[in-house]
Amino acid sequence: MSLAPVRSLLRKVWSTPTGSAIREKYKDLAGYRKIGLVGDDLISEESDVVQQALKRLPPKVAYDRVYRMRRAMQCSLTQSQLPQHEQTKPEDDVPYLQPYIEEILREQRERQDLDALVRSK
Repeated sequence: MSLAPVRSLLRKVWSTPTGSAIREKYKDLAGYRKIGLVGDDLISEESDVVQQALKRLPPKVAYDRVYRMRRAMQCSLTQSQLPQHEQTKPEDDVPYLQPYIEEILREQRERQDLDALVRSK
């Protein structure tokens, strides 16, 4: 059984205003904003692509990431949430790591395409 029809339906639903509201509510209920994290902080660091992307981050962005992670770890240890004024606001939850990951994946695809070229005589 193919999942293509289900994926197509989900894409259509998520692109509607109602889907957008559901997406925002889900992000709010996930709780990561309440401990000061942004969405890209949740990306697993185990992948080589993510490791390369982390190395490409500007120093200020990398420092902010480490600060957010440490603060979230402290909240987790004390089983508390940040005060309302310190929590991540939805407008501040913008992807900072995803563009670097996409760039690295594009570079890898381009490298594979160039390696696959055949020289004709």
